[in-house]
Amino acid sequence: MNVSVDVLVALPIVLPLLAGALSLVFWRSHAAQRMLGVFGSLGLLVVSVLLLFATWDHGHLVMEMGDWPAPFGIVLVSDMLAAIMVVLTGIIGLATAVYSLSGVSVRHERYGYYPLFHLLLAGVNGAFLTGDIFNLYVWFEVMLVASFALLILGGERAQMEGAIKYVTLNLLSSALFLSAIGLLYGLTGTLNMADIAVKLAEVEDTGLVTVIAMLFMVAFGIKAAAFPFFFWLPASYHTPKVAVSALFAGLLTKVGVYALFRVFTLIFNHDVGYTHEILLWIAMLTMLTGVLGAAAQFEFRRILSFHIVSQIGYMILGLALFTPLAIVGGVFYIMHHIIVKANLFLISGLTYQLKGSHELKQLGGLYRSNPMLAVFFMVPALSLAGLPPLSGFFAKFIIIRAGIEAEAWLAVAVALVVGLLTLYSMVKIWNEVFWKAQPEGVAHAQPASGPLIWMWLPIIGLALMTVMIGLYGQPIFEMAERSAEQLLDTSGYIEAVLGAGYVEALQESRR
Repeated sequence: MNVSVDVLVALPIVLPLLAGALSLVFWRSHAAQRMLGVFGSLGLLVVSVLLLFATWDHGHLVMEMGDWPAPFGIVLVSDMLAAIMVVLTGIIGLATAVYSLSGVSVRHERYGYYPLFHLLLAGVNGAFLTGDIFNLYVWFEVMLVASFALLILGGERAQMEGAIKYVTLNLLSSALFLSAIGLLYGLTGTLNMADIAVKLAEVEDTGLVTVIAMLFMVAFGIKAAAFPFFFWLPASYHTPKVAVSALFAGLLTKVGVYALFRVFTLIFNHDVGYTHEILLWIAMLTMLTGVLGAAAQFEFRRILSFHIVSQIGYMILGLALFTPLAIVGGVFYIMHHIIVKANLFLISGLTYQLKGSHELKQLGGLYRSNPMLAVFFMVPALSLAGLPPLSGFFAKFIIIRAGIEAEAWLAVAVALVVGLLTLYSMVKIWNEVFWKAQPEGVAHAQPASGPLIWMWLPIIGLALMTVMIGLYGQPIFEMAERSAEQLLDTSGYIEAVLGAGYVEALQESRR
């Protein structure tokens, strides 16, 4: 494999770190920081697309840091799932950077918004591309530091209250994660995930392996905002600037979902009947609690935050069913949801700029005063509810069909009911924000830090992507299908990281 292809694996991490460092250099120049935000994110998107094409051609790309071969050195690995997630990070990063030109004030920029923005993107991509379980923990901590700082940017009371809940649960998750890594290292003597998969298959004490798997499940379940540890998300995601909320909604919990997909296909696949049955119940309860919480809310972003929780349940359901079609559905759902959910948060921010409130009771009349915004709200809203021909319909259709084939009738029933309740929430927002008349004297437009066109562009772009995925979803389905094949057949990942002869040599040495 040539050097240029190897370097592609590292660029999605290096570019945001470089852009963040340059943002610190130009600390006093807000124009330079904004330019770095947009062009740095654009560069990230370009290299991530190149990485996706290269991964499609080669199957797996591996970069050995410092030329130390695995399992002794740290490796970065790109398979189809990782490459897809990096592309989605680039899309949401660029959309957020453009939106921030009008959606983030100079006061917040002075607190370090752009360096933290780039650091968060680097942490997210590092988590997607690492092939080392301890470095996955390190990248999670990078994300936690950057996200906590972005969450409290501005120092408002609501932000501080939300941040305390956010960081407390995430620190608990980190402690459990680190403990699980220690136990896993003690059992296998390695931190390389491919090497762990090989050596764990030879461990006779499967009960201990299952206990370690449960620790990882809880740690990543907290990160993903799965039941019963989801309450930190709706308590915090509605408090920061909308650009930050959209970035969080699109990416942060998906890193936890990605980690669940990675470890419960590559590493902990020894007792699927037990571990994935638990995941199945977690998925159903996550869907139900999230959508019921949303139905009870009357604040725009809190409704959307609870729906993040409910939609996470669909993704985990794809993993829990653990069939080829279910994994395809889970990956397809991740791709659809990242785009749709980020866009809904961006729309809530534009609504705030126009009407001056996130409270549904204080909003109204936007269908008459701004019909284009009403249309662009309907696209991601109906997609989230799963109506055809939008992306959410096909994502839910694949998951539900996989559930029917697996005869998981209760999970299918829950998924259908949650879809209906999601539609109820979207109709509630439509009626309160767009259809009913504007209440008198309760809200006022808020001044933007730049022309509103910068807020409109990412909203339009993400909405068009949602429509295109629905109308021309075959390439997306094929990428999800290739991802599912690689996740279920781990031999390609292991051979790419360790070499074709490593497993045979290890077995020979133990005879």
